[in-house]
Amino acid sequence: MNIYDKAHEFASYLKDCEEVVKFREVSKKVNENEQNKKMLNDLRSIQFKAYSEQIEKGEISSDTKEKLEGLGAVISMNPAISEYVQAEYKFGLLWEDIMKILHDAVGIDMDFSQNK
Repeated sequence: MNIYDKAHEFASYLKDCEEVVKFREVSKKVNENEQNKKMLNDLRSIQFKAYSEQIEKGEISSDTKEKLEGLGAVISMNPAISEYVQAEYKFGLLWEDIMKILHDAVGIDMDFSQNK
């Protein structure tokens, strides 16, 4: 068996993994409702703005914080969006762990910073 066969085997396993199945299901639910899609897009937009402000200025503006908190409160009362955000988070953790395992297996340190 070659590495590509193993990659396809892993992909097949990943496709049926609990976190992936759940994320796929809740994504479909959100995508079927225009209001939920808009709300999720608004959340992504505000999250990106907050991230950009944090990187550029070292802090998030009070206006952006208020928008994030306000939208967060609205989203927490929307079961479909809340379920999506939780499933996305769990999938993200799984994906991070998989990437770390693969990175460690390659054994190449790609951090070329001088602060080592």
